Amino acid sequence: MILSRNWLNEFVDLKDITDKEFNDEMTLSGSKVETIERPDENLKNVVVGKILEMKRHENSDHMWVCQIDVGAGEPVQIVCGAPNIKAGIKLPVATVGAVLPGDFKIKKSKLRGVASAGMCCSRRELGLGSDHEGIWILPDDAPVGTPIADYLKLTDTVLDLEITPNRPDSLSIVGLAREMGAMYRRDWKNPLDEMAAKLELVDDGTDDVAVTIEDAVRCPRYSARVIRGVK
Repeated sequence: MILSRNWLNEFVDLKDITDKEFNDEMTLSGSKVETIERPDENLKNVVVGKILEMKRHENSDHMWVCQIDVGAGEPVQIVCGAPNIKAGIKLPVATVGAVLPGDFKIKKSKLRGVASAGMCCSRRELGLGSDHEGIWILPDDAPVGTPIADYLKLTDTVLDLEITPNRPDSLSIVGLAREMGAMYRRDWKNPLDEMAAKLELVDDGTDDVAVTIEDAVRCPRYSARVIRGVK
């Protein structure tokens, strides 16, 4: 069972519980934590940037020297050779100190004699897709300086839980919310309840489904209903 703590918090508020405390309690409850992942682990020091201006690299026929606003007051200079680079766009920028997937460390460097303090990133370089044809161009409303993990809502802890056969109730987010609510003695809610309350059952007189019980001893009742217009 894959569990997002952010999703669980929509059902029962456990924001003040640390990951370690939560993992220990889950294991004690009988749902062993197999693995723990942080989707934002390789996105530290990666922020939304905006290219203010750019000029041709004097020692390259395809590289550009870009001045990029990363929300740090002064723009940073980054040399980039992506084919889709252009002034005015917003993009993910790995600043000095970032460690990208593959243990790729971002440091101050010189590319063909020109100083560069960061990297303009593609989806693949961030581990968020396979696209490597050019840098990842973000929407115009992306706020400059915002950590890319926050912008993409990837600041989360994701657990892989071992659910034993006697706990099928823990194979759903509602079941886990009920379990953690009882464990921490906190109220839990189902955000879908309000939506479900608005549903209306309408008998349109059609006979699209029929149920025949062939063994009333083993199955005294079986019902079915057609639902249309589900989006």
